[in-house]
Amino acid sequence: MDGESSIKKAYEAILSGDFEQAILFFEEAIALEPSNGAAYYKCSITCARSGKWQKALQYAEQAVQLEPLQVIYQFHLETVKAKALVLQAEGLLSRSPTHTEDALALLHEASRLDPLNIEALLMLSAAYATVSRFDEASLYAREAVRLEPEHAAARRLFADMNRKRRMLRANSQRTKRKRNR
Repeated sequence: MDGESSIKKAYEAILSGDFEQAILFFEEAIALEPSNGAAYYKCSITCARSGKWQKALQYAEQAVQLEPLQVIYQFHLETVKAKALVLQAEGLLSRSPTHTEDALALLHEASRLDPLNIEALLMLSAAYATVSRFDEASLYAREAVRLEPEHAAARRLFADMNRKRRMLRANSQRTKRKRNR
């Protein structure tokens, strides 16, 4: 059997909804043709769709290493890296609020790698809100709404951040006023 036959079987498995079997066939194709960047790329996409982000990252990196001039492989690698950074930041934020600054750095990098990653933008907004930086929180929530105007959570977060930002400004204005007596 050759790599192309394994890739065809992988596509058949995808069409039947069996992504696990598809990954196995892609891995078989990789074993048969280890210098075939397309096999790594296709396997990476299937792993990503199955939520196997570490595996997706490994195969995407290999595809780019084998065929660095393939722009689509590089784009996919950046998208997978961004998702891996978002997951890492999510883990940091769920452990302790003391890791917020580290998570923010990861989320900024994820957003740089994949500017269309709404999940990174929403998490940036929420992370900034946890440290009461509502201007930044509002900025990232607004960007998420701009990307996906019908995204209910993004719209709700944007409205909440604007409300908190206005309240914070109103409170600071009250404390700055001097009384005339």
